[in-house]
Amino acid sequence: MSYISQSKTKGCIFCKIFRERKDAKNLILFRSKYFFVVFNTFPYTNGHVMVVSNRHIKDIDLLNDTELLDMNKCLIRVKKLLQKVIKPQGFNVGLNIGKVAGAGVEKHLHVHLVPRWLGDTNFMPVTSNTKIISQGLKDLYRECKKVLTK
Repeated sequence: MSYISQSKTKGCIFCKIFRERKDAKNLILFRSKYFFVVFNTFPYTNGHVMVVSNRHIKDIDLLNDTELLDMNKCLIRVKKLLQKVIKPQGFNVGLNIGKVAGAGVEKHLHVHLVPRWLGDTNFMPVTSNTKIISQGLKDLYRECKKVLTK
């Protein structure tokens, strides 16, 4: 309901939170030179994060080699962090490029990293349009930030 009832952001949400520099408020875990890592506020599973380009570009083929390397280093860093904190049994990594491919923010490049566990999908989304997320987003954010600062 919070997603449906909230006022819609004008412009690009990723550009907005990148410029705000309010990382805790926006659940940004860390920043690199070319990307930042942020929790998805409407996750598929607990720990669903996105690695987001600092530049407002819409496609992976617009990245240079340095940016591609940085993106992958961010993916690896946050994957290791989530393995340590929530111990998933696997991950999905993906790009949704274009609206028809499922991109919710289609004009700003971002990569999804979705932790997975055996049996993490169940009947709830199908029968009652409800997702079961086992941990509060802010609680997980605080846990991850603790591990990052060690």
